[in-house]
Amino acid sequence: MADSPKTTFSRRGFLKGAGVTAATTVIESANALARETKDALHSDRAVGPGSVPVKLHINGHEYSVAIEPRYTLAETLRDNLGLTGTKVVCDRGSCSACTVWIDKTPALACMTLAIDVVGRQITTIEGLSHGDTMHQVQAAFVKHDAMQCGFCTPGMVMSCAALLDRNPNPKLADVKHAVSGNLCRCGTYPKVFAATLDVAQQRRQTAGLVALVTEREA
Repeated sequence: MADSPKTTFSRRGFLKGAGVTAATTVIESANALARETKDALHSDRAVGPGSVPVKLHINGHEYSVAIEPRYTLAETLRDNLGLTGTKVVCDRGSCSACTVWIDKTPALACMTLAIDVVGRQITTIEGLSHGDTMHQVQAAFVKHDAMQCGFCTPGMVMSCAALLDRNPNPKLADVKHAVSGNLCRCGTYPKVFAATLDVAQQRRQTAGLVALVTEREA
């Protein structure tokens, strides 16, 4: 009776095989991610380092601008489009002075590449007002003297206005949380809180009057 063939199995061989398998998995994952990124950008070629033409939707208008892919949204707004209401203070995402809305969600313009917001709706501090009529939050900031040097003010206004849009009846704790990332070196936080809560109260009163008039007319 013939002897059965011996199976050679070593620790070295096992580790070598496992390493190849792991490396293959990593490579396949990286390739899949690259394909997803490529599909997301709808492009089959790399762009840059020179300027490329893009269209940005800002404050209800479409802007055509040529920018380098490395340009941030804050740089593009200020240097290319003249929308200087958005301030650049720390330029590293720690003060939130550059806060804008991307699809109604507050975001830091200094940490966002302009090329990444193509096709999305951008709102800056200039987009809150209607002509010469200030947004309620802007007017309340003036009323309550909720600004000192003014560097943080646009970002503060954007954060507070976004809060009121998603929560019409905020508490003090809600306002504090909404501006927790906004750094005010002058320490005018109490007046920011008061201004925001004042707007919320005004809106509640207006809603109550509208409901009363509607009820009487019914």
